[in-house]
Amino acid sequence: MISFFKDSSKVIKEIEQTSFRLVYLVKHSIFIMLNLKLSILDLCYFTENDQTATDVLNNSTEIAQLAEKLGYNRYWFAEHHNTGSLMSMFPEIMIAHVASKTDRIRVGSGGVMLPNHSSLSVAERFSMLEALHPGRIDLGLGRAPGTDGRTAYALRRAWEVLKEDTFPEQLEDLLHYFGHDFPEKHPFASVVASPDPTLIPDIYMLGSSNGGVKFALDKGLGFVFAAQINADMAVPVLKFYKENFKPSKYYSEPKSMLSISVFTAETEEEALYLAEPTILMWTMLGSGKRFTKFPTIKQATEYSYTTHELIIREQQMNKFVIGNPAQVAENLTNWANKTGVDEIILVDGYHDMEARKKGYTLIAKELGLKAI
Repeated sequence: MISFFKDSSKVIKEIEQTSFRLVYLVKHSIFIMLNLKLSILDLCYFTENDQTATDVLNNSTEIAQLAEKLGYNRYWFAEHHNTGSLMSMFPEIMIAHVASKTDRIRVGSGGVMLPNHSSLSVAERFSMLEALHPGRIDLGLGRAPGTDGRTAYALRRAWEVLKEDTFPEQLEDLLHYFGHDFPEKHPFASVVASPDPTLIPDIYMLGSSNGGVKFALDKGLGFVFAAQINADMAVPVLKFYKENFKPSKYYSEPKSMLSISVFTAETEEEALYLAEPTILMWTMLGSGKRFTKFPTIKQATEYSYTTHELIIREQQMNKFVIGNPAQVAENLTNWANKTGVDEIILVDGYHDMEARKKGYTLIAKELGLKAI
């Protein structure tokens, strides 16, 4: 009788283990069948482990090269001004550099803040990038200045411009420069951004509300929603884009992506540990506090949150995907299913280079990206 119970216990344990393996295999197969593409948005953070600006940019280049080998689809750079923690003032410079150091991966901006620039200048720069790296350049466009009001004034040199919403006209001009198709009587009809009208990058509107999506739909452009800024609106806005998109000369079908902060490690506990500096940063921003440097891991893990800050911290957590590879893969797949996107941009925020490389390697393997 005792032998019978021992054998039964063994059988039950084997059944449980087999069931767990089957569930894992089914989930993993679903990940692969979805063919979910992954990309990376790099803000070029100065962290406690970066001694110089050169270190920051060299590390970004190394991660882009690794991303290409792992099978990531694109690598984007952001535009921010007057910060003490970001080396991402002009994405075009890093786009040119990284594109020259890689062979396949798409490289682009996430994004160029169009109000800070002349449309002609942006068209000229990205036409040159497209000429140097045909079929690999993306132009993500933002409507915000990516900085404070005084810095925006320093960039544009006119208070009057700051008071006006010039983006609609700027976008219209930009697309005409790329298309070489200004109306005959337009003041800029005789102005060309490049001698070659075929030099057009893939163009995306960026958004974290329902503003950017309207321009994407109006012009038939691709659209990227920044869930790392406003996760609550990601699903309704991306669904609205997909349901209302009409084919254009840029895209025959809707092309939408979701960006979100992602931290992957061997264990959930380690991933949360790695995310703490970024969580603290967003909590400070949500509390109306300005920070000059990216928090160190020591500052983040030892920080004593007030009751109010703990509430703010909890409100920020839906902007993140944090966990071990299986947890992150499942969470990203859920986001893809809810929003209808087939590509997710992982917003980089690792404070440690080795953890950064391992995190991107783990999730690439878990989601079955095709390494080269």
